[in-house]
Amino acid sequence: MKQVINTEDAPKAIGPYSQAIKAGQFVFTAGQIALDPKTGTVIGSDITAQTEKVLENLKAVITATGASLSDVVKTTVYLTKLEDFAPMNEIYARYFKIEPPARTTVFINVLPKGALIEIDAVARL
Repeated sequence: MKQVINTEDAPKAIGPYSQAIKAGQFVFTAGQIALDPKTGTVIGSDITAQTEKVLENLKAVITATGASLSDVVKTTVYLTKLEDFAPMNEIYARYFKIEPPARTTVFINVLPKGALIEIDAVARL
């Protein structure tokens, strides 16, 4: 069974997709960028501020499913600049301190709304 997850604690989808889908014992999130849930504007002009906001948004979506960041088994990180990798890692490590999930990091040219980072996740309930 598939359940659509939406929370006002994270930004609304900016396209025809859901914030997350709960399917059986798994949660699949949409990619999160550094949007303020209330205004829909990008928060922060550097990778540190944006990574923190992205992870807070991701945390809100995952929490709405009944899971937590400790239940995340896989993430994909999309970055627009190679030099942002190390500072992103520092912030990321604060959110996934114990048994961090498997992760893929991809470098791309552009993200929606000029964001520097996007992260999606898969969690197991």
